[in-house]
Amino acid sequence: MTFELKQLPFKRDALAPHISARTIDYHHGKHHAGYVDKLNDLISDTNYADATLEEIILNSFDQDDEREIFNNAAQVWNHNFFWDSLTPDGGGAPEGELARLIERDFGSYDAFKDAFEEAGTGEFGSGWVWLVIEAGKLKTVSTTDAKLPLLYGQQPLICCDVWEHAYYLDYQNERKSFLTAFLDNLLNWGHAAERLSVQGEGSTTAARRYQDAQSDFAQSGGVKKNAREAADALDG
Repeated sequence: MTFELKQLPFKRDALAPHISARTIDYHHGKHHAGYVDKLNDLISDTNYADATLEEIILNSFDQDDEREIFNNAAQVWNHNFFWDSLTPDGGGAPEGELARLIERDFGSYDAFKDAFEEAGTGEFGSGWVWLVIEAGKLKTVSTTDAKLPLLYGQQPLICCDVWEHAYYLDYQNERKSFLTAFLDNLLNWGHAAERLSVQGEGSTTAARRYQDAQSDFAQSGGVKKNAREAADALDG
């Protein structure tokens, strides 16, 4: 399987002035495209050549000899999700079921905003900040480098890229200002609502998700690994 660069769901200048066309050109056309190209090179003529992106991520995670494969596959997945989390004239408080769940789990929309910004600014280096559902409850989490919630049994609804290449041309070192602009003007609650409707309020455990992915991959000719050890690695 050859992976292709995801087409943006908006015009390159549609997010301005909050994210400039110049940033989009570098971020999508250079960084994201680079991960796609590198991943295709890395998996050529390997057991991953016909695997899905999720199978590659879950089976290469925490494997020292496959770290580069994991990093590039996860960054492709994360960026695909990030572009869907953005929309022109977005942001602000959601409506419907998401509004109810945010009120229930955070206390208020403003409290959610504070938690999301705190998670994003608290990530010391490069990474991602997410709104996820876990065990039926919404929470904000950050992940370091290329890691993503699927590794820990969490179902993502929204994400924001807090690698410097996502915001430095427009905000320099003001990551918090970038996060505020994302929440107030760009956040795609429609995408989050679609994800919520698919996932419901439940959450599959990391062990079960990993075991299922490994089983499917093994049956299709992939590398077999010990599912219990894999689950323990995820839970740790």
